[in-house]
Amino acid sequence: MHPKKRAKLKAERKRIAKERIDALFEQASIRPQFAKRYVRLARKIATRYNVRIPARLKRRYCKECNSYLVPGKNCSIRTREGKLIIHCKECKKITRIPLK
Repeated sequence: MHPKKRAKLKAERKRIAKERIDALFEQASIRPQFAKRYVRLARKIATRYNVRIPARLKRRYCKECNSYLVPGKNCSIRTREGKLIIHCKECKKITRIPLK
């Protein structure tokens, strides 16, 4: 296969992977009973195609238990000392993100 054609195919696959990741997170917000599965699938796609999950979506799931986080239902969000603190109520993981 020609190198330019291979690069074009790779770029196309990455674009499709990003679209699928967005679609899976959208479905996770709509169907909470399957949310954990959708998050797991999105992370698997991201690792397989070497695509980053956007920052806006990274904060929407627990990196420990793959739960789709919904404030007030399965997580609590607080700000303290210049940090955003996200506490997952399913696995008790605490994530601290610095604020600007």
